[in-house]
Amino acid sequence: MSDPHAASPAPGSPDNPCPFLRGLVAGGYVDGHVVPLPKLTATIESASGTTGLKEKFVGAETYMVALIANGLSPLRLLRSWWSGAVLDELRNGPLDKRGAGSRILEVDGQVDEPEIARLAEFGSDYTNDSGGTERGLNSKQITTYMNANFERAKGHRRPIDRLLMNGEWPVLLNIMGKGDGDDRYLSVAEVRTLFVERTFPARIVARLAAGPVPPSRLLKIAGRLIAASAAAIVLAIIAITQFPDQLRWLLTKLPGQAELLAELLPPPLPDMPAIKSAHWLDQNWSTEDRHWFHHASQGTKTFPVPYAWFVALEQPRIHLFSRPGLLSDTDYLERFGFIPDAKTIHTDKATLLNHGYADSADAPASTPSLSSQWPAENPDGLPVGFARMAGATNPATGVAQPDLIGLTCAACHTGSIHYKGTSIRYDGGPAMVNLLSLEKATGLSIIYTLSPLLPLRFDRFAKRVLGPNASKADRAALKKGLLDAKVVVEAQATALENLYDRVHQQDTVEGYGRLDALNRIGNQVFATDPALSGVAGFEDNLHVRDAPVSFPPIWTVSWFYWAQYDASIQQPLIRNAGEALGVSALLNISPDYDPETLFRSSVDVENLAAIETLLKGPNPFEQTPKGFAGLRSPKWPSQMFPDDDAWQIKPARVESGRKIYAEICVECHLGPVNDPVFDKEYPDKSFWSSNESHWKQDEDGPVLDEVQKGVGGMGTDPAQAHVLTLRTVKVPGFLDLDPARDLKKFWGCTDVPVSSTADMPFALALMDVVDLTIRKSMDDKNLLETERQKLWGSRKNCPNPGNAQETHYRVRPLNGVWATAPYLHNGSVPSLYWMLKPAAERPKQFCMGTRDFDPQQVGFRVEAGEKQSCHHGETLFSTVDSKGLPITGNSNLGHSLEGTPGPGKPGVIGRMLSEDERTDLIEYLKTL
Repeated sequence: MSDPHAASPAPGSPDNPCPFLRGLVAGGYVDGHVVPLPKLTATIESASGTTGLKEKFVGAETYMVALIANGLSPLRLLRSWWSGAVLDELRNGPLDKRGAGSRILEVDGQVDEPEIARLAEFGSDYTNDSGGTERGLNSKQITTYMNANFERAKGHRRPIDRLLMNGEWPVLLNIMGKGDGDDRYLSVAEVRTLFVERTFPARIVARLAAGPVPPSRLLKIAGRLIAASAAAIVLAIIAITQFPDQLRWLLTKLPGQAELLAELLPPPLPDMPAIKSAHWLDQNWSTEDRHWFHHASQGTKTFPVPYAWFVALEQPRIHLFSRPGLLSDTDYLERFGFIPDAKTIHTDKATLLNHGYADSADAPASTPSLSSQWPAENPDGLPVGFARMAGATNPATGVAQPDLIGLTCAACHTGSIHYKGTSIRYDGGPAMVNLLSLEKATGLSIIYTLSPLLPLRFDRFAKRVLGPNASKADRAALKKGLLDAKVVVEAQATALENLYDRVHQQDTVEGYGRLDALNRIGNQVFATDPALSGVAGFEDNLHVRDAPVSFPPIWTVSWFYWAQYDASIQQPLIRNAGEALGVSALLNISPDYDPETLFRSSVDVENLAAIETLLKGPNPFEQTPKGFAGLRSPKWPSQMFPDDDAWQIKPARVESGRKIYAEICVECHLGPVNDPVFDKEYPDKSFWSSNESHWKQDEDGPVLDEVQKGVGGMGTDPAQAHVLTLRTVKVPGFLDLDPARDLKKFWGCTDVPVSSTADMPFALALMDVVDLTIRKSMDDKNLLETERQKLWGSRKNCPNPGNAQETHYRVRPLNGVWATAPYLHNGSVPSLYWMLKPAAERPKQFCMGTRDFDPQQVGFRVEAGEKQSCHHGETLFSTVDSKGLPITGNSNLGHSLEGTPGPGKPGVIGRMLSEDERTDLIEYLKTL
């Protein structure tokens, strides 16, 4: 034992909470402040009493721990490596358990004697070297003691605290223990002496006095290799846990397979700007119906796990000193661009206002409210666009499914902009979400949860899903289900990698606010769904996602004769059900079950029809004054910023801009839908003119046959228009798909070309599959013909005959155009300002993700010649790659105001505007 006649050591720093290090400082073996890592390592090697390689491993462990003891930032690590560990600054550092440990040493450096007595309770009596007995703890007893400490700290402990205990008590046992093997024990009396007097037993003092044995040259080399390996491990762990975004960036720059390793790290996400207030703009919907639209299921299982599993998964981050948050946490999903939402609108006014809703009692009412007919709950407070689907069955077997989770129409068609801490939100506008990143994050979350390197992760997941008392059988079944989901995720990733290798082309980056919806739908229906149904051989139907587009606004779209940018779909229910299939509604296309189950799906046809009704509203020609009365486009919110001149409408400029609109814009975009002054001044160009040739009548009332322009003449990017006209798919013969036969039989469509199942036009194949899927749903519900006709409406599911000669883009009215940036169908122009400039002058790059809206350029401000530097996690839109070559789908040309239109001038649509004229026209467009 220590010398009883030795002088009492000087008081130890309370900011050095490690009893062993306090003993080293008190004995003068190391300095109490900064200790170089080699000095600290050699001292502890000596105290351990080990030799050879064992001694070097002790030193490596010491080096790793000491390197991170004062902090994990790059600057702090460099300082520790260069200068050493600062022993009197360990309190509240990465290794401080903050009360989750033994609690023997209090924060002021005083010893809590009752805690030493508690330690002894976990031990037993051992025979010491003198033949007497003393209280001690062996390895198993120390483990029990640490487990009890960890359990006692429930509520403020961290997962890593249990691991940190392994660097304290087991190490003390190795260094200060008596006996060998299973009989080796740690003396409680010696522990007390170490804590209270900060002195070591005589045998440890002798080891420290003797110092390290000079190693052989070979051992020196081995020691250096071990130390280097240890440092590399520490740095790797720190990089993965503390700086995954930076590590991902580095791996993507390295040659070989490093980029594949980067895919195992979570996708980089921007930090959201602070929101001081939120506001949903008035668009003629009640708060109840608005909330219903946000969470009404369209029958989709977008995510590969049940609802209860999704809300129990953790974010794909690995934390050393805390648990990662949940994947479903609003703050996390908001970083993917989703809009936070309340659990219910039947709550207190403060909660409603916090989420931007007007108090539901004051909101305009619809009669009857759709939310009362088809409840859409949000029990876990998920963001706008997430829906819980209950009561689904396996389409092939009829087996009941657990509640599933999918995305709704609102996920992609609900917009928001930020401006100086204010979040302005509106329905029907283009979302600013990054769905690909969310898909990757969900897949990684599943993979991390099953990783044997993260054993506590599955335990936490299982407790959330099954409760704390679940049986082994239930936990095993849960793990198998999660493994099945992991297989699906990995199979889809492998299929895409094989596609890239086969065609030697990568996807065009979608990023925030864009999605290659048509190619994704084709991939899902003609490649993924067959694979999930056990039908092999259709992998070649996968197509690279090379035609991303901005999410189109959907206000007034119900009154358009042709939907989609390329004017390819006339039938609203086909449009909506096709979208539902694209975001992974369950669909049976397997030959292994009763043929009666083919095309059975989870698509909620009634909900889709109700959504369309809510969007559409009553006949606009029966309103006084004429106008759309379903979902209205949002009005420019100048009232929110009364002291900000940039938001205030300038009447003189509006008057001038109206004239320019009548001269240049009205030919294609038609007259404005909500400007009585324009209708009075230009009655022959009025949108609501009774003799307007663009309005036609069908059985359900008026419908707008929008202007269509050939892709070549418009000069805009042709990729999206070519998806439905050039892409072909191979379809299984047992499905008996025959678009020419079926579309003529059901709809009387003529001139539909006959096609082969081995090389069928994608557009026709999709029209037929969606049609048969809807009809199967109606058949299963035994709907009467009148009920079916009500759901279908009067519009037909026939191809656009105009696209047979030349692919077109349809032109929409410009109501609400201010809220739809970035512009052109592929989101390639950041603002109205640049949209009205000659196409060649437009920026070739800009960043998307968290940028503030600019009320002057109307969109996202980019200065001429500005070099783009995206904030962390934002995505860069670029028309060219790193070599300066055009990127497929990303052209920002066409629709150019630079001269007189005419033959030989593709993309030129009107004369050049002066800077004043451009400003005037922008001011007018704000009012629409």
